[in-house]
Amino acid sequence: MSLFGAVSRNSLLLGLFAAVTTGLIAITFLGTRDDILAAERAAEARQLLEIFPRETHDNDMVDDRFELAANTPLLGIKTAGHGYRVRQGNKVIGIILPATARDGYSGDIRLLVGVSAEGQVAGVRVVAHKETPGLGDAIDLRKSPWVLDFNGRSLTDPLPSAWGVAKDGGVFDQFTGATITPRAVVNATRKVLEYVERHEQALFQRSAAQTSEQPSAQTTGDSAS
Repeated sequence: MSLFGAVSRNSLLLGLFAAVTTGLIAITFLGTRDDILAAERAAEARQLLEIFPRETHDNDMVDDRFELAANTPLLGIKTAGHGYRVRQGNKVIGIILPATARDGYSGDIRLLVGVSAEGQVAGVRVVAHKETPGLGDAIDLRKSPWVLDFNGRSLTDPLPSAWGVAKDGGVFDQFTGATITPRAVVNATRKVLEYVERHEQALFQRSAAQTSEQPSAQTTGDSAS
């Protein structure tokens, strides 16, 4: 067999091998895509249900979501994302919003913050962080119950001036040897409450008359993230 023939034959075999491999990968992807999407959906639902348990609402929060633009003021998110509405009898009783504290000790701290229709924190969960193990990672509920102190808080409890860690004159505990991390989470959570107050009508789908009847809490801090 000539050199040209051998090269042509090898090229043909390599091409055939590549085609078969590509086909197998495509078949595997198609066969597992639904399972992957289902697993991602289940994980997302679990996070939301930690903030608003199943017995508190009658809608599927994963599907009842709305778009949020990247760099939305006060939320600090760097990329576009979703917020979620929590309904009971078609009435919006709560909102879950993503937020990012960009001033963590070791980088961004990504959160989910639930807020009730009364303007109270329903729950805060840290979904991603790079804080120091044994120090800053106490913001993670799996390591410490610290985030549970946000439950029931609002812009009037405590007053905005007390929305800080103890070292700054606030009501929230700090960690021994780590103040920057809890300070970042406290500030990010307060900003979410401010965002909800400013966009209350749209988020809770209220009329202007309904919104005007609600008591307005005093806000403080940045107008942007």
